[in-house]
Amino acid sequence: MITSGTKFGPYEVESPLGAGGMGEVYRARDPRLDRIVAIKVLASHLDSSPELKQRFQREARALSALNHPNICHLYDVGSQDGTDYLVMEFLEGETLADRLRKGPLPLNDALKIAAEIAEALHIAHRAGILHRDLKPGNVMLTKSGAKLMDFGLAKPSALQTSAELGAAPLFSAAATLSAASPLSPPVSPLTGVGAVIGTVQYMSPEQISGQPADERSDIFCFGSMLYEMLTGKRAFEGKSQISVASAILEKDPEPLTKIKPLAPAALDHLVNVCLAKDPEARWQNAADISRELRWIANSSSGTGAVALPVHLGRRVGTNLFWAAAVLALLAALVWSNLREHAQTTVLRSFLPPPPDMRFDFTGDASGPPVITPDGTAMAFSARNQKERNTLWVQSLNELAAKKLEGTEGAAFPFWSPDGKFLGFFADGHLKKVPATGGPVTILADAPNARGGSWNQDNVIIYEPDYREAIWRINANGGSPSSLTKFESG
Repeated sequence: MITSGTKFGPYEVESPLGAGGMGEVYRARDPRLDRIVAIKVLASHLDSSPELKQRFQREARALSALNHPNICHLYDVGSQDGTDYLVMEFLEGETLADRLRKGPLPLNDALKIAAEIAEALHIAHRAGILHRDLKPGNVMLTKSGAKLMDFGLAKPSALQTSAELGAAPLFSAAATLSAASPLSPPVSPLTGVGAVIGTVQYMSPEQISGQPADERSDIFCFGSMLYEMLTGKRAFEGKSQISVASAILEKDPEPLTKIKPLAPAALDHLVNVCLAKDPEARWQNAADISRELRWIANSSSGTGAVALPVHLGRRVGTNLFWAAAVLALLAALVWSNLREHAQTTVLRSFLPPPPDMRFDFTGDASGPPVITPDGTAMAFSARNQKERNTLWVQSLNELAAKKLEGTEGAAFPFWSPDGKFLGFFADGHLKKVPATGGPVTILADAPNARGGSWNQDNVIIYEPDYREAIWRINANGGSPSSLTKFESG
């Protein structure tokens, strides 16, 4: 323990603030600027470890690359009498871990704090830095907002090498982890090379397995922390480290909406995506999470807006961006229509992709989503890697979409005026199908179609080939006929 009055360079230690698995933190004063600072030194019993000194220096490099109001600022770095130290922003407040000992956070507070943490995480990732130890004890709640701290396990975000990973040890044999969860007792300090890195209650499956980690590992840790902020319970629990690790690898947490029935469905979806076992199925970017949280906060404040949060995956980001734009436009039109009728109940809806599917709204082979004439349901195309586009219908007062069997290859859907049928194009034909599901009827050939419309006279106007004119056909069947003709030349 360093005594009051000890100096590190120009900084004079005043009192201890706390200690973690790697470092001890002291309140100190900078007499040159008459400023209170926090000084972090490597814990004395670890000072002789070259690896841990390297981690300590890594934190200094990580913090020096980051400048954001939601990240604890680094002022200075130095060494005195063989002791390395960091001089950081002095933060007044309480850690998120301390706050969670009092119970879950109110929804609005949780959304605000989580959005700030996600934004800070995005800044770190953008600078090429993984945090790798995201937990409530490393977030300080101050008057100016949440502050992300303790980058002692931070690492460049390029995938770890096999030499760095080593073999993942058994949890029963590994003395892992600094004190972490406000809901569990402290555990012992970090292990050396080849050990599992992080705090077990908030680790990602790939960290536990000793596999390469990237930004999406931090996102899983963030999801575990957000779940605890909202529910007051850990996402993954167990009586031992190995049982907690097993839960992370094999189990899903209790649904958020079961514990908090009034929580927005969009928030439940956001947390579930964060906690996906497969990194490819998670949010791919912390900035998207921050935007989603702010959208949910605004939607939960009583604005009544119909909106759709869509995350941008690495593989389908462009398509989903345009999908979001199309849905936002449609939602705005619905809301505008609802506002014109004072007696109409305000309608909110959240439309995520169906499980294991992804939206497909753009390009020549799909077309945009379409809403019923009365504004109560949406039809759209979705697909996965194994299946072609199929049509799905979701009522805007429900949380799940229904797949319309027999619509494989569907593109450019459009509604009948009464909302009971959908017209679409597939396999070179114009077809129709009941909106609630049923037999698919082929109406006409359409080798390279580009859309259609179903009018009040039960006539479908459509374009069988983008190089030709517009045609018409009775929706009950019959012979199609040309409606327009091109001028010669």
